[in-house]
Amino acid sequence: MDHPDPRQTYDRIATHFAATREYPWPEVEGFVADREAAALGLDVGCGNARHAEVLDTVAQRVLALDVSRGLLETARERRTTRGFDAHLLQADAAHLPVRPDRVGLAVYVATLHHLHPRTTRVASLDELARVLAPTGRALVGVWSTTHDRFDATTGFDTTVDWTLPDGETVPRYYHIYDPDEFAADLEASDLLVHERFESSGNGYAVVGPPET
Repeated sequence: MDHPDPRQTYDRIATHFAATREYPWPEVEGFVADREAAALGLDVGCGNARHAEVLDTVAQRVLALDVSRGLLETARERRTTRGFDAHLLQADAAHLPVRPDRVGLAVYVATLHHLHPRTTRVASLDELARVLAPTGRALVGVWSTTHDRFDATTGFDTTVDWTLPDGETVPRYYHIYDPDEFAADLEASDLLVHERFESSGNGYAVVGPPET
């Protein structure tokens, strides 16, 4: 199957997409609320920066990354309107522009499942492991086969259309993870998994860097 490019897809739908993503996920809010203050927070695949805004409540500095310039523009607008502090940067989730061992707290949700193929997904998890500080923690979240819109029990590639106000549909590539597959990709990466759970049709993991 063809795999729509995430950057082109989200540049096309950025304004409408961001308008439907006002509130942070409760799983992210809960994760951040349970953490110690961090010198550097990282939001990978930040979209309109709703989760970077949450990170700003506990991190001295926040770096918010997205491959889509269109989404970053919506993040700039939200930052201005709501008055939080985050440095916004266009970047690829599989090549994080961050020095090793710097990030104390990270959020990487609703992004990994847009990467193709599996080797790129695992490479992006390795990148997260590389940038996490020795005591750093990250929340990784992906769309799961446990979601009630799917009847599959094993992971698969698909496209999910986004419908713009004028009726145009824009296909978005997803890899829908099954729970065991998500666990296997985490295991194949350099990350150390501290917790895994399912919530609202998504698979989550609280992870840290490898033990040294």
